[in-house]
Amino acid sequence: MRIVQAASFVAPASGGIRTTLRHLAAGYAGAGHEVVQIIPGAADAEERTAHARVITLRSPTLPRTGYRVLAEPRRVAAVVEQVRGDRLEVHDRATLRPLGRWARRQGIRSLVVSHERLDRLLGLWTPAPLRGVLPVGAAADRSNRALAASFDTVVATTRWAGAEFVRIGAGNLRQVPLGVELDRFRPVNHDRTLRRAFARDREILIVAATRLSPEKRVDIAVAAVAELVRRRVPVRLVVAGDGASRGRLERLAAGLPVTFLGFVADPSRLAGLLATADLAFAPGPVETFGLAALEAMASGTSPVVHHASALAELVAGAGDGWDDIAGGLSAAGTGFTFADAAMELLEIDPERRRTTARARAEQFPWASTVEGFLHCHGAEVTAPPAVAA
Repeated sequence: MRIVQAASFVAPASGGIRTTLRHLAAGYAGAGHEVVQIIPGAADAEERTAHARVITLRSPTLPRTGYRVLAEPRRVAAVVEQVRGDRLEVHDRATLRPLGRWARRQGIRSLVVSHERLDRLLGLWTPAPLRGVLPVGAAADRSNRALAASFDTVVATTRWAGAEFVRIGAGNLRQVPLGVELDRFRPVNHDRTLRRAFARDREILIVAATRLSPEKRVDIAVAAVAELVRRRVPVRLVVAGDGASRGRLERLAAGLPVTFLGFVADPSRLAGLLATADLAFAPGPVETFGLAALEAMASGTSPVVHHASALAELVAGAGDGWDDIAGGLSAAGTGFTFADAAMELLEIDPERRRTTARARAEQFPWASTVEGFLHCHGAEVTAPPAVAA
């Protein structure tokens, strides 16, 4: 079977969607299927990787994000037709949504992955004076009904992400969690030398690995540090990531123990940083899954996450608060509440904290994700899914 994956917002070197595509392609290829990926870029190009044929289409950049989007679905459809795809997997519910109806006319089975929760995004983007006035929920429901009707399957990675489709009664919704690279992100990556580069011996080292854009709400992490400093807690926040909000955040953090690393290109350095930190902050309120928080847990580092996002579901395990399979804690989106949660986690024995965070992450292997997606494609796993290098 030839599976064609089409995705926007694929960063040149890293990012959640690029990571997802890479692991799915490796799993599909390991199960005996061909993979073609269509992604945006600065110019038309084509290359072959270990697991996929990658076709890049010249695409515009979305202002203030650095991301490119596949803005011409007809060009994508032409490629799918040219390569004779048997299945279409779309990782963009905005510009590429017309591909669902096109695929149905061509007799190609299709699925779309909902990487964003539209009702929450519309609420976030709506100016405060207009919230409660504009029919944001109704607009999201109309859009989601059209999306669900266009594709054979809608895939959500968490219950939180799928809630807006459950609300409209979408019968073709499937939940398939993403995975984490358990071999790359491990507690043994803890590096004392790296720790000394960022924090004094008595300081609590906190890391936030995220894109610096408004919806990620890194300002909450900065406010939490300000609150911890006010409580006279020795702390250092290291922010790994870059984006349009960096200048504003640096001004906000002036005078506070906050270090901005920018984009960390070396995967081993990022893995070391996540394993070396005492805690992680993931304050984004509209995260539908949150690979960075899961990578922190796989590294043995418990995160504090925004209670209104899917991350609360990701870290919580079976019960509320901290138990034997919880990976972290959730908190309301303020610096005060994030500081409270950080202090609560720090009261737990560090070894127990690391063990339980890792145990929670181990419940999300990429092999299970691949199997779930292949089931959505109507394919059986005929061989153990490969692991992406």
